[in-house]
This record gives sequence, C-alpha cells and structure tokens, in this order.
Amino acid sequence: MNIYRRASRLIKTSSLTNRAIARLLGVSHTRINQYKKKLEKTNLDWPDIEKLSDSEIEQLLTGLRRQCTKKRPLDYCYLEKEMRRKKMTLRLLWEEYCAEDPATAYGYSSFTYKFNKFKRKVDLTMRQSHRAGECVFVDFVGTTIPVKNADTGKTNHAQIFVAALGSSNYTFAHAVESQKIKDWIEAHNRMFLFLNGVPEKIVTDNLKSAVTRTAKELLHNRTYLELCNYYGVIHIPTRPRHPQDNAKAEKAVQVVTRWILLKLRKRVFFSIEELNQAIAELLWELNERPFQKLPGCRRSWYDELDKPMLRPLPGELFQYAEWTAKQKVPSDYHAYINKHYYSVPHHLAQTHVDARITTKTVEIFSDGKRVACHVRSDVEGGHTTLPEHQTKAHREFANLTPENLKNWAETVGDAASAVVQHQFREGSSVIHGLRACSGLKRLAHEYGTDQFEKACQRAQYIGSLTLTSVKSILKRGLTDLPAGEKPIQINFPLHENVRGSTYYV
Repeated sequence: MNIYRRASRLIKTSSLTNRAIARLLGVSHTRINQYKKKLEKTNLDWPDIEKLSDSEIEQLLTGLRRQCTKKRPLDYCYLEKEMRRKKMTLRLLWEEYCAEDPATAYGYSSFTYKFNKFKRKVDLTMRQSHRAGECVFVDFVGTTIPVKNADTGKTNHAQIFVAALGSSNYTFAHAVESQKIKDWIEAHNRMFLFLNGVPEKIVTDNLKSAVTRTAKELLHNRTYLELCNYYGVIHIPTRPRHPQDNAKAEKAVQVVTRWILLKLRKRVFFSIEELNQAIAELLWELNERPFQKLPGCRRSWYDELDKPMLRPLPGELFQYAEWTAKQKVPSDYHAYINKHYYSVPHHLAQTHVDARITTKTVEIFSDGKRVACHVRSDVEGGHTTLPEHQTKAHREFANLTPENLKNWAETVGDAASAVVQHQFREGSSVIHGLRACSGLKRLAHEYGTDQFEKACQRAQYIGSLTLTSVKSILKRGLTDLPAGEKPIQINFPLHENVRGSTYYV
C-alpha cells in the first residue's frame, strides 16, 4: 500500500498519536503532523479518501498540483534514430525540442528520464548504442550449406560469412569455401563492396583467421592486420567467452539463419556462385523487412545513418597475401619459400627473414623492411637469383656461359674468338670449357687484351689453341716473334733420359 494512503487511513481511522504513526511508517512525526493538518482542511472522511487514486492522495497530502499546461509528447523513434548519429547528444535534441514551443516542453531531466525509459522497452539489438558508421560486426554462421560438384559428385559444405553495421543493423551475407584466411579476406572484400564504404572499426570473434593467441598476448593475424591497415579500420577482437561483445553479429547470424538459410535448405546447389546468387536475392528482402518496434527498415536506416558516415573505398580491393614464418637464410643466401629458392642480398646470409607471398610476387622482409622482391615461381626445387644479390665473384662466375664468353672474345679479336670457340668444340665438356675460358679471361685481364690477342695468334700459328699454350706464350714473352719464325729451341746435353726420334719408331 502507498505510504500516503496508509498515513491517511491511520490518521482518520485510528487513535494513534502522530509519533506512533510515524514509527509505523518510518517517517518523522512532523511529517505526520503536516499530513494531519492537510486532511483536516479537506473535511473528507476515510471512505471518501479511500476512493481516490494514489496520486490524488499524494497531491492531497503534499500540496502538489498538476500542471495545467499539457506537455508535448516526445517522438521517441525520431530521438532514437538521431542519437545514432556521430557525436549527437541528448542535450542538443532537447534544445531543439524546446525551441519549437518552450511553454509545452518538458524540462531536461524529464526529457532524459522519459527517453531512457523508452530505450529500456525496445528490443536489445535496437537499443545498443552504436554511432553511425562506427562499427561493423562480423562472424561465421554455425550452419553450413552443402554444395555438390556436378562432375565428381563430391559434396562440400560452404561456410556463411555474415556482417552487420552497428547503427542500422544493415546485414551482409556471403558464402565461401572455408574459414581459412584466404576465404576470410575474400569475404571482407565482398563486404566492403556491399557496404560501399569503410567503417571505423571491425569487431570479430577470436577465430584463427583474425587473431593468433600466444601464452602471453593476443596477436593479430598478420594478413588480416594488413587488410585492416589497407582499409584504415581498427580491428577489435572480442573477449573469450563473452558473446555479448559481438552481440550484433550473433543477432545477424540468427536473422540470416531464419530468413535466408532455412529458406534454402531444400535447394541443391552445384557451385558457390549459384549459392551466393540465391543468398543475394534473399538478402535484399531481409534488409527491406520493416522493423517491429521502430519505423523503417535496415536499408532505409543504412541510407540515412550509416552510408553518409562511411569512408570511401580505396581505388583497388585488398590483394590477398600470405606471410611465412621466420626462417634462417643459409650461406648460399637463398630462402626456401613454397618449395622454391629465392635470393636475398648476400650480406643477409645467416640472418632471419620472412616472406609475403601473393599470386604473382614473393617479397622478402628482414627486420620489417623489404629486402627482395621476386616474380613468383611454381618450379619445385628451382632457384631464382638476382645478380645484385650476389657477391662480385659469384656474379662473375654466373656470367661464365658459353654464349657470354664467345661474345666477350669477339670484342677482343679474331684470334681470341677462335681460341674460345675451340674450348666448346663438338664433343668437348662444357664444364671444362668454362673453366678454361675463365682462365683465359684472367690472362686477358692480367696481360691486357692486346697482348692476349697476340698470344692467341701465336697459339693459332703453332696449332695449339689451349689455355696452357696461351699462358706459356704470355709467360715466356713469345707474343712479339714474327709470324713465320719459330721459337728458339734450347739444346740440352745428351744423357740416358733424352730420347731421340727413333725411340718412338
């Protein structure tokens, strides 16, 4: 029973003193004395007072009177929608409300009290406070949809990616083959295209494609973090075992399951593309469905609230790339990436690097800085080497190909060309020829190309186009002999080790 009603009954029907009534009601005796005087002035008995409402008895005892001026009712739906705008305040909305007619406007405290009371009556997903264009909540649906391969008859189960904007509940759904990072990135690209803009934050659960948890800290998946940086959004992973942190996505999962997936449960799909086309048709209907307790629909709220606040998309969508774990570069300064060897600058041998792999390129990073970029190769066990990564000696050796050596010899002279050509004659070993030509190049560098060309001419004259002959001619200074003159033969004394020509007959 209302305290004012109890006080009126005790005052009119009992013989208790003011102090006794005050003790029963837990109020001061002076307050009871004031009530008693008010009732004496009315000349009403208890049966008459009993017929009054609680508020009328309260006015009777406290002397409060209803205001004669009728207050203008609040447009709660309008206020709810306006409060979703970025940096909007109730104070500003109250001032605009008062400006229309101050005489019939509620005071600020009554205004805020009534609005907050209204918010408590609205459905949970509609009364969360999310600013326009601030957050998008994403998740995967637990229910999968089978997709049958028409050629093999094998059935795969497509994963359904969902997203919902915090302010308008504008919902997106897209089917992908798995929850792996590649499909996770593709779903985000599709989502941003669907929203036609970029919000400030992305809220996700702690799936492996979004975060990598270690014993000490929560680490973002590197590829996913790269996507967030590319679009300029902040990734906010939810707390473990706190589904309320991602309540918008949980609600979107429920809505997509109810209005899309269950409607498709009896259909047979033969490709992801066919499934996504069916989802897109039902998704349009979902976003056009009117709200139950608020005017408009998801699409109308998106057009009015979220869309103007989203940042524009970059010129191109994010290009998917995988990151490899750090590895130590061996002494040959080639990192082993996806079964292929790629070179890094030779001074990085015995250091640790990681790689970013796209469909076309392989980028190698050391200490956070890119140190090499290669065209991606799918040749298993092969190697890709850039000349600028090699040491000088290795670079020179790499240039020792038969074609390069022949071209070099032609720049020296005809005799040098003939000597080099002789090293790669038919039936000879290419390896031996490369080694011989390497020695010839050293001789040309040591004695000069002019002397080297003369030595080659002398070698042609004596019919010995070998490295040993050219080296001997240069060493003995026989390059300046006339073309028709033979070298001086030194006569040795005869003894048992000197054999004459008849020895071989």
